[in-house]
Amino acid sequence: MAISTLMRAMQISNPQGKFELVKREIPVPLTNEVLIKVEACGVCYGEAFIKEGFFSGLTYPRIPGHEVIGKIAKLGSEVDKWKVGDRVGVGWHGGYCHKCKECLRGNFWGCEKFIRTGITRDGGYAEYMTARSEAMIAIPAELESMEGAVLVCSGRIILAALKDSGAQVDDVVAIHSLDGLGQLAVQYAVMMGFKTVVLSNGIAKEQLAYKLGAHAYIDTTAVDVVKKLNKLKGARAILCLPPNGKDIPALIAGLEQNGKMVIITAAHETMRIYRELDRYFTDFAKGGLTVTPDSKIFTMEIPIVDIFPLEQAAKAYNKMMNSKVLFRKVLKMY
Repeated sequence: MAISTLMRAMQISNPQGKFELVKREIPVPLTNEVLIKVEACGVCYGEAFIKEGFFSGLTYPRIPGHEVIGKIAKLGSEVDKWKVGDRVGVGWHGGYCHKCKECLRGNFWGCEKFIRTGITRDGGYAEYMTARSEAMIAIPAELESMEGAVLVCSGRIILAALKDSGAQVDDVVAIHSLDGLGQLAVQYAVMMGFKTVVLSNGIAKEQLAYKLGAHAYIDTTAVDVVKKLNKLKGARAILCLPPNGKDIPALIAGLEQNGKMVIITAAHETMRIYRELDRYFTDFAKGGLTVTPDSKIFTMEIPIVDIFPLEQAAKAYNKMMNSKVLFRKVLKMY
């Protein structure tokens, strides 16, 4: 019986286009790449860059997805670090050129070639994908693919943000929004010993917040959030997770002196930072940018997940963008 050379994939053919379930040729890895049989792929806000066409110069059609776990099915001729059958993860970082100024400095995340999984090269919304050798991490056997996929991007970003926030054990850390990313942030913050406060609209998610270990919950529609935070002597750090910027500037006054706000999802509105709050600054997930008044913001890693089959990628994406699913969304390939 002939072996099929085709795979199922979800592609986007143009900016603001629909998700299309298609049959495509299984890709062939280049010399420094591997072919991965995808087991799971998380659904992340980062997909909006290709779905909505936020970047100029993007190439379509494109298969999105940058929270991937799978097994290596084939090696490129120059790959010697990995072997067929290895279980690996691939995140937002898609590799680097080794030649630009930032790469030569060892700052590979600042590579000027901007190689991004699911953005500038095809990602994990497919049964197979290729990945550059340096872009992968080994996945331990005890980590389930459905749960682990979101950790290679969202989990890494959240952990890095908390580590870089300057918060110490028993400091107040506020998590702004309890969406899929927020539930990871709450669990990490609690495990790191912070007094974790959840800021969310309404009371629908209050029970979940306490179940995840939060020390306090503030309904942002019912009370003055800044006054509440200041009663706690201010937050050492506030992690802002929603993909909009209109509510973020006012929260800065809820920081303690020299506190830090970390914005780890994309905000596409203009954020007006009032001059009397200039002593505060915002540290982006992409690295160390200071927010000044009237700045335009463009940013940009045990989860609980909701699992969708590949053909329901559009449904999972829409629920994620509308915050209608509390937990991280993951596509299951088989």
